[in-house]
Amino acid sequence: MRGVSFLRLRRCPGKLLQIKELCRFYSAEPKNKLRNVLKLSDRGMYQEIFPDTCVNHVSTLVNQNPQCVYAGFDPTADSLHIGNLLVLMNLLHWQRGGHQVIAVVGGATGLIGDPSHRTNERVALDQDVLNSNITSIKKNIVTLFENHEKYFWKDKQYPLPPIKIINNLSWYKDVNILDFIRDIGKHFRMGTMLGRTSVQSRLKSETGMSFTEFTYQIFQAYDWLQLLNKYNCRFQIGGSDQMGNIMAGHELISRTARLNVFGFTLPLITAEGGKKFGKSLGNAIWLSPKRSSSFQMYQYFIRTTDADVENYLKLFTFLPLNQINQIMVEHRQSPENRKAQQILAENVTLLVHGDEALQAAKNATLLLYDKSIESLSIMSQEQIAAAFEGANIVDIVPDDSNMTAFDLAMKAKCFKSESDAVRLIKAGAFYINYKRVTDLDEKIKFGKHILPNYITLIRTGKRTYHLVRWLELQRVENESSC
Repeated sequence: MRGVSFLRLRRCPGKLLQIKELCRFYSAEPKNKLRNVLKLSDRGMYQEIFPDTCVNHVSTLVNQNPQCVYAGFDPTADSLHIGNLLVLMNLLHWQRGGHQVIAVVGGATGLIGDPSHRTNERVALDQDVLNSNITSIKKNIVTLFENHEKYFWKDKQYPLPPIKIINNLSWYKDVNILDFIRDIGKHFRMGTMLGRTSVQSRLKSETGMSFTEFTYQIFQAYDWLQLLNKYNCRFQIGGSDQMGNIMAGHELISRTARLNVFGFTLPLITAEGGKKFGKSLGNAIWLSPKRSSSFQMYQYFIRTTDADVENYLKLFTFLPLNQINQIMVEHRQSPENRKAQQILAENVTLLVHGDEALQAAKNATLLLYDKSIESLSIMSQEQIAAAFEGANIVDIVPDDSNMTAFDLAMKAKCFKSESDAVRLIKAGAFYINYKRVTDLDEKIKFGKHILPNYITLIRTGKRTYHLVRWLELQRVENESSC
């Protein structure tokens, strides 16, 4: 529906900040000092304001009294992703300024499908799937706002206005289609609708555009009208690909309510290669821990290029600009330490996943880069699996006490054949818990090869990992502890 997207990547380890150090960056500013959300332009938050002739009017409104702003999210998956994060960050900034924030989850518009920035029509979702997605996305949003208040909002004498999360199906379910076409459809002009960039690009494509998608802009416009009538919501924010839909809402309200309303578009940050970041392109990092771990998110941001990191600190953290400037001064003095990337990764991971998940991500990062058997020994199986994403996970029940390195390699299916195992182990391409093993007959021992957490990490070659879980040993310990 109305998300934005990003990123370009690079990997590198480094020293990590503690959560207490992270949180001390955030000064407690009264909301009236944060009310002027136009100041977010200093952070590069806005690409356009519509109408562009009304900036002074907008400034007067947001500085005089708390306003109401909304953004929409269609439930086309069971989680939001990092591509939606800039919109959510913007909503949080408005909330910090004391404004009423609304997140509209598109239970109705999700059935239609937003054609913006798409080359083909979305696959229609079953109603049960859509309902499940709505529940999950609401949880994403609630978690993010709760984490923000817990970790990043320090002045409790200025309580944040709670976010409203609304399913837009609530105002469509009892609407008569003939009444809707007559009363709402008459305010839209075909020439204007056909001239939208999202419509033009699809009409020129091989697949064309269905009438269903063509009507999407009408429904999003009607959403804004409903929010204006119910909550006096005069502001909408969305990605740069949403300008056409924002303009449609502005036109509908101008012709019906005759009030001034305003739209903000945010920069569309693209993935490497210039493509939009999103689930349909297979490059999504999800906000739900069931879809993407905190480690994956942490790693994604810590790989940010030096060229992008200052911009991302402004967009995806609440750090004051003077603090970001100081971070960048220190970063440029020793870029190999990647201090700016570490601060960025910790801020985003803490906001999305919370402190415990951030610590787990940091532990997994240490495990990945330090190659320490001590670190490996204290990690849970889940943390190790997250750190070595894509590793072949094998469950083994030890059949005797005389298992050799060769036996383990074959049981863990590290090699295609026994001859390959013999040749490659002798050649030094076989590692157990970071230690090279070249002796085929080396006995597998508890404490050395089998760690106290009943895990063995095997590497073959440069990057192929196998995670062995010793099931019988775990069962015996569990029984003895009962």
